[in-house]
Amino acid sequence: MSDKTDGPGNDAGLLTKTKTRTQRPPMYKVMLLNDDYTPMEFVVHVLERFFGLNHAQAFEIMLTVHKKGLAVVGVFSHEVAETKVAQVMDFARRHQHPLQCTMEKE
Repeated sequence: MSDKTDGPGNDAGLLTKTKTRTQRPPMYKVMLLNDDYTPMEFVVHVLERFFGLNHAQAFEIMLTVHKKGLAVVGVFSHEVAETKVAQVMDFARRHQHPLQCTMEKE
């Protein structure tokens, strides 16, 4: 009787593969908040310029912001969301409007 350690009945030589599932990065909602001073036309312009919406889409979202106090204007990766918020805030300040744009984890 021989003592074979790497024969066909022995699992010691098998490698087990571990599948790694890459997780999707967290996404962030970018939101516009209503105020009583920023003109509606300016909000529509911001939505068209920074979020690539057509006029009808931008107008709808502006009305949602106006009526409900805020609206989600897009969902992006952290870096893109951060950039959009900064662009909108900077643009609003340069035009002397108090428009607020924020982001939160989805």
